[in-house]
Amino acid sequence: MIKKLLCALALLITCNTASDSGGEFPLDRAPNRINELTSLQNGAKLFVNYCLNCHSAASMRYNKLNDIGLTDEQIRTSLLFTGEKVGDLMMGSVSVKDGKRWFGVMPPDLSVIARAKSVNAGPTGSDYIYTYLRTFYRDTSKPTGWDNLAYPAAAMPHVLFERQGPRELTTVVTHEHAAPGGKGPAAWERVTTTYDSFGYATSKTEKLANYRGHASTEHKFKALDATRTSAYDNDIADLTAFMTWMSEPIQQKRKQIGVFVLLFLGLFFVVAWRLNASFWKHVK
Repeated sequence: MIKKLLCALALLITCNTASDSGGEFPLDRAPNRINELTSLQNGAKLFVNYCLNCHSAASMRYNKLNDIGLTDEQIRTSLLFTGEKVGDLMMGSVSVKDGKRWFGVMPPDLSVIARAKSVNAGPTGSDYIYTYLRTFYRDTSKPTGWDNLAYPAAAMPHVLFERQGPRELTTVVTHEHAAPGGKGPAAWERVTTTYDSFGYATSKTEKLANYRGHASTEHKFKALDATRTSAYDNDIADLTAFMTWMSEPIQQKRKQIGVFVLLFLGLFFVVAWRLNASFWKHVK
């Protein structure tokens, strides 16, 4: 029975690893700011101003922000704009009907999005959020005028684009394609597509003779306002930290308790070990 359980566990780990790493956009590592109150407070401000218009955080109340150093008065004057009370849930203003009509789907609740994505989209949910919010680019062929590298064909437009500033994206795809009509050997080509700051795309195709490499896809952003882009990346790190904290506000205390539990178990093991030795030394 134990052998079967171990095999099932190994299979589960293998499947999860393959699902996380197979064919997905590589995630950037999010800065760890979960213990920095100023970052969490800035992230809360950004979340309320830019995310809470369409999304909700129905598992979080405004007064829970006391835990990151905000007083009720600060919450009331800086984060409440439409008559909510400090003890209210953090609810968005978009109805289900309007959300489906505007975006094709109701914007999801973000209360535990960081925990959800840590299971389904790579190393951690923080990495996914951080990467997703930094990989929007203009694309006039999309209904919203925007697309995203981490989540292609996302229904969400880039609501923070003014803070990030204009930039261009260049995508280089090297791939093998069949000969026209299926006659003759397959050939390799490199397709370079550039999306300018207005979302218009230009493509160039280059035939690769005697190519011995492998298929690949590369993306490179070019910031047209480096100062704004740098400030934006800092804001996104703060917003990611807040959303990570919001998904489990108790996580830091949980980790501290875990350390004390392990220390206790270690001390208990030593006591039990010596007590066992003392007991059995008289038994022949």
